[in-house]
Amino acid sequence: MRRTRFKHVCLAALLTLAGLGGAGTLPAAASGGGATASSPSAADAAPASAALLAGMRQEFGLTQEQAVARLEAERDATALEPRARRTAGAAYAGSWFDAADGRLTVAVTSQSSQATRAAIRAQGAGVRVVEHSARMLDAAKSRIDRLSAPSAVGGWHVDPAANTVVVTVVRGKTSDNDVQRFLAQARDAGPVTVETVAAAPRTFAAGTVGGDPYYTGNVRCSIGFSVHGGFVTAGHCGQAGAGVRGWDGSYIGNFQGSSFPDNDYAWVNVGSGWWTVPVVLGWGTVSDQLVRGSAEAPVGASVCRSGSTTHWHCGAVLAKNETVNYSQGAVHQMTKTSVCAEGGDSGGSFISGDQAQGVTSGGWGNCSGGGETWFQPVNEILGRYGLTLHTY
Repeated sequence: MRRTRFKHVCLAALLTLAGLGGAGTLPAAASGGGATASSPSAADAAPASAALLAGMRQEFGLTQEQAVARLEAERDATALEPRARRTAGAAYAGSWFDAADGRLTVAVTSQSSQATRAAIRAQGAGVRVVEHSARMLDAAKSRIDRLSAPSAVGGWHVDPAANTVVVTVVRGKTSDNDVQRFLAQARDAGPVTVETVAAAPRTFAAGTVGGDPYYTGNVRCSIGFSVHGGFVTAGHCGQAGAGVRGWDGSYIGNFQGSSFPDNDYAWVNVGSGWWTVPVVLGWGTVSDQLVRGSAEAPVGASVCRSGSTTHWHCGAVLAKNETVNYSQGAVHQMTKTSVCAEGGDSGGSFISGDQAQGVTSGGWGNCSGGGETWFQPVNEILGRYGLTLHTY
């Protein structure tokens, strides 16, 4: 029954062109033609579905008009970010979407010229003058990446708005000797700010539970995004060669490549009667969503996650290129979000508007009390394995 129900849901999504979504691999509608990752302009983007707008109103406390305006502003910011970066040149110090201002803010160093700042403003972005360039902050983070972090250190990332490298430490552990030694070494690497978090990050795999998207061994995880020939997911869910079973216990394929720790990505080939569609499940909270590309959303943009345990939840992008210190080892180049997740959500889809963002890796907290979650950016996975995202 579930195979038939998913088929009808996905076909309905494809036929009605329900815009703004990601992609998942389902035993559903026939695979169609795809394209490499693309970034439609705001003018070309499909209008937001009523269900997605309802979800944004619930998650962010917005009115209908505010939700529509925010999605349009985020699309504009996503398209503008690479252009503004090029304009800033060596003075570029990072950028983020300012939800209160409704536009992209670009940080530049004091070495930037008045003409450069004026050019960025003319493109539609706000400008903030800061001390440290993005290149300098990225170099400092790279030096910290080479350190060995104790378990009470959750991770570290460049915060463009604060113009510093933020190191997170589990609350109540900042005075521990090993944490103090690490922080002293980190401060030697460059400008560092320390923030506390409620708990250390962990991955979101789970033991086998009936009725969820896929299993490998006794681990349940979630399908990420469809690619031509398979789907991408989290690396900690299975090693290369491991067999994968679907929600009904039938064989899907095998992990063709997997990396964890250091990275947290993998891809699985699809066969044996399974095929791919450019859809991510809305789990009844929103309509099932189509994916149209993988343009990377800026810090501050809204983002939603679909997973097999907690289904559909939304939040905002908090940081990029963060190193996450799991108990199994550090994972690099992760994106941090305010979206909650729980065990079994690992590998699931993160989307912003109609653009695929990444696959769920881990975090802390849960969807009852809140928390934070990291994802591995999807474009890195596509590039690593030479895959093509399945888009509508």
